[in-house]
Amino acid sequence: MAHIEKTMKSEHVYKGHIISVRVDEVELENGKAAMREVIEHPGGVCVLPLAMDDTITMVKQFRYPYKEEVLELPAGKRSPGEDPLECGRRELTEETGLIAARFKSLGELYPSPGYVDEVIYLYLATGLTRTNPSPDEDEFLDVCTMPLEKAFEKVFSGEIKDAKTQIALLKAYAMRQKGQI
Repeated sequence: MAHIEKTMKSEHVYKGHIISVRVDEVELENGKAAMREVIEHPGGVCVLPLAMDDTITMVKQFRYPYKEEVLELPAGKRSPGEDPLECGRRELTEETGLIAARFKSLGELYPSPGYVDEVIYLYLATGLTRTNPSPDEDEFLDVCTMPLEKAFEKVFSGEIKDAKTQIALLKAYAMRQKGQI
């Protein structure tokens, strides 16, 4: 049996530059009413750039909600309607100065499906060449490279806390172990 909730009423209570918030009244499958608070987000893309020598490129940047520097893969917010792959190409070059000849989808993820509609598209980028990075004017980051194996270990040591980065790294590492990349 498929589980579904029917939207009865929807009201936007906040509209910002990055997110909007709405409150929906829904009818549950048992006929009762419930409220759902939903954060609307245009989604994003995360790119794992893998070089021929099995090193990856990451960025370290201050993330305000956590008040700390976070080590993560290059990523960024999609513009409404923007093709995820094009967003990934743009973000990879802006943040790291890398251009990839090939992209392979690593799938999609829902970062927190209980209250946000964001979808993050994951890509593996190979065939890398270098140009100059051009981060956004409010983006301050350090670019670093490390072996894929070391990044994999940092996931388990707790040094890499970002969910999209963890998932992309774990998928790429598993694919490497199976000879799929």
